[in-house]
Amino acid sequence: MIINNKQCFWSNIQKYFIVFVILLLASCAKKETLTTASFKTNSGWGYTIAYKEKVLIKQSIIPLISDTKSFETEDDALKVADLVKQKLKQNLSPTVTKNELILLKIKL
Repeated sequence: MIINNKQCFWSNIQKYFIVFVILLLASCAKKETLTTASFKTNSGWGYTIAYKEKVLIKQSIIPLISDTKSFETEDDALKVADLVKQKLKQNLSPTVTKNELILLKIKL
């Protein structure tokens, strides 16, 4: 009976130790992600995309438009920022096409 209690004790210790190690590794794993933010311009809205608090992209005008026109709404700026962020996460070019702007219903 004493042997079984000792085995059970050590078995429980091992289980808790494994759970502790897994939780420790999960908490230490750095999840460096791209972050997006909007900012107000003189004529509308723009967006930034940052990695580790370093700004990678600062877009104050709508891409592909011949005029230097900002996004009309903050929501429009963030929609394009999210699209560009997804492209960067997939290791694609962050360029935006006119068709993508139309699909996102961005006011040109």
